[in-house]
Amino acid sequence: MCGLLWDDVKCFFDLDLMGSLPDVRVPNASVEDWQSVLDLVAEKGWECQYSEGESVLPVPRAEAVLSRPANAQCPELRVWPTADVLAIFRFHADDEVDFDVDLRELQGQARLDVFCGFLREIGRRLGKPVLMDPEGDSGHPVLGFDVEADRVVVLADPLVR
Repeated sequence: MCGLLWDDVKCFFDLDLMGSLPDVRVPNASVEDWQSVLDLVAEKGWECQYSEGESVLPVPRAEAVLSRPANAQCPELRVWPTADVLAIFRFHADDEVDFDVDLRELQGQARLDVFCGFLREIGRRLGKPVLMDPEGDSGHPVLGFDVEADRVVVLADPLVR
């Protein structure tokens, strides 16, 4: 259990309020942080798939991915912390680890617990906050992993229609 109760936070998982693919990010990151995330995925044994365009490839080192030419397609890493929850990491920049989750997969207490556990694993590994913003509204996190509290916490007032 993650400590958050579904009834208290379900507004942050409402597709109409948040968009279906909210932005999840670790600000002030580095190439080393990206590599730590890749290492965590491997250590946890989470199913994953790395691709560049249509090509599925072995997961490279973060330094190699983040040093690609500016005009290259943005690679992505699909990670399944459980069979029915997908996070898609996109290697846009080395100073922010960012990924999307599909809120349609994160409905109910059991899925919330999986999501919070995933954020907690990343946050603990990096020793940094992991923040979830409404889709396309970066900089306004609604919940996230708090390093000092060592748990996922609510960061905004409940959203209403």
